[in-house]
Amino acid sequence: MIRTLALPLLLCSVLSGPLSAQRPGAGDGVRLGFALGGISAVALTVEWFRDARSVDVSIGTWSFRDISISTTIRQYMGAADVRGVVGAGLWLASARPAVAGERTGFALVARVPVGLDWAVSGRHATGVVINVSRGLWVKRSDPDDTLPLNRRLVPLPEVYYRFSR
Repeated sequence: MIRTLALPLLLCSVLSGPLSAQRPGAGDGVRLGFALGGISAVALTVEWFRDARSVDVSIGTWSFRDISISTTIRQYMGAADVRGVVGAGLWLASARPAVAGERTGFALVARVPVGLDWAVSGRHATGVVINVSRGLWVKRSDPDDTLPLNRRLVPLPEVYYRFSR
């Protein structure tokens, strides 16, 4: 898990350039942070932005027997300290089986985050997002489980903190 997280953080430090007060909508930059909820109970996030658009990568876990990875393209709206954000992306979740004889399970989920981003100060931001999610594909851990994939929309709340580098 540490190796998985080290690469995005290393890339952020190399690609971020000089330290300055940056946020989406103010040129190019990188924001690092963490999230509670959404794709996992806790996640580390890296967000590369240019003007009012960004690419957000999150890596998290629900119970340390699983891993969730999500990539989302986001659009920020407005010029105030509190701005709207909307996006679209994919979330891949993988979980090791709890029962011997079962296989690793996978799920691919489409997600659309909709929420607010608040620039608390020049380098610090927090936000709240509702991730509207819908399952696209699943490989269940129990090979005998052949139930069809439930395709309903599921809202998953998320709060986050990020700082600009």
